[in-house]
Parts: sequence; structure tokens; C-alpha cells
Amino acid sequence: RGQGSIDKFSFAHFSSLYIIKQLIYKFVMVVEIENFYGVYLLYCTNPKYKGRTYIGFTNDPNRRIKQHNTGVKAGGARRTAGRGPWEMVLIIHGFPNNISALRFEWAWQHPDKSRRLRHLPKKSSRETAFQHKCRLVSNMLRVGPWCKLPLTIRWLKQEYMLEFEPLLQPPKHMPIAYGPVQSKKLKQSKAESVAKETENSHDDDDDDFVQLSQGRVTRCDVCVKRLQGFESQV
Repeated sequence: RGQGSIDKFSFAHFSSLYIIKQLIYKFVMVVEIENFYGVYLLYCTNPKYKGRTYIGFTNDPNRRIKQHNTGVKAGGARRTAGRGPWEMVLIIHGFPNNISALRFEWAWQHPDKSRRLRHLPKKSSRETAFQHKCRLVSNMLRVGPWCKLPLTIRWLKQEYMLEFEPLLQPPKHMPIAYGPVQSKKLKQSKAESVAKETENSHDDDDDDFVQLSQGRVTRCDVCVKRLQGFESQV
């Protein structure tokens, strides 16, 4: 064969492999997880607002990103409405219940008010908002109580992935995963058991979370649970 034939063959071979990988990523590598509680990071790709970020809680990532990109009437947040499209690029999941995940969400959103994070350096002028949020979460995963939880760090969009700094590597029991995830509905008996566990969950060490977050949304004074569809509120 001539060089031209070899180049055409190589290009066709590479293209076929790329297409196969994309199909595998899209249709096979979707992980289904029951009892899903996750805290996610959004990245804005709108040229006018590009680089802006948003942190939120969800038990259904696929539904939640659709809500953010559709608007407030669909259940999206006011801070993301009209500024899309947004990409859900990173999600931390594996929390035992929604209260645990909401506490993580609150601390990630308000590091200056969290007793566990207020000592960290503030965002520098050389950092993007996205880099700052990633630095914060890498620190969060190394302090209690989160360092003890069976969490998974999942990059939903691998092209946005940032490497953890050598001194800020997550605990060894926390895997770093890649690709989409889908929440799986629990059977009725399991759902009731999880709901009961969530109702009984309380952490006296998070008074700062209770007091400050109650100013943002309406919460139960006992379990700190959002009283009105917490996924649809800001």
C-alpha cells in the first residue's frame, strides 16, 4: 500500500474507535445508584456568563440539570435562570441521607461561615471561580465528618476535570469516578426505611448550619429538613 492508503486507513480506524468510545460512554457507562444523595457543581457555558459556578443538592442529577437549564418555573434556581446553558461537571455522592448532603452543600457554598473551613485562604485573583470551588471541596473531603463518609467523587464531564493537588488528595477509601450517574428509585419498603433514618438524623455540631441556612430557606427546627420541595428552592 502507498502512504496515502495507510493514512486513510489510520484515520478511519481512529474515527471508528472514537465513535465506539463515545457510544460506550453514552449508553453503557451510566451508573445506577439507589438511595442517591449528591452535591453538585455547575459550570456556565453561556459566553456572557461563562465561568460562573453554582453548587446545589440533588437526589436526581439528570432531572436537576434539566430544571436549571429550563428555568424557575420548572424548578430551577433563580441564580441559574436565564444564564444557561449550564453543565453539571462534578458531583460528590454517597451521603447517608439528605441532611448530611445538605450540610455539605451549605459548607461548600459558605466556607467563610463554616467552622471547619473558615481558616482556608479566600479566592485569589489568579483563581477562577471553578478552580476555587474545586480547591474548597478537596479540602472539605479531608476534614471531619466528611472524611469518614463513603463518598464518591464523580466527574460527570471529564473535559472539566482538575487534578487534586498532591497534598490535597482525597482519602483512599473515596474513589474518583468518571461518567454519568442515574438515581434509581427505591422500592416502597426501602424508601420508608430511608425516610425513617433521615428523620432520626441530627448532628449537634452543626448549629452554624442550622441558624444561617434557616435564613435562606424554611427548615424544620429539629431535623433541619427543607419544608417545601427543597430541590426547587434557592
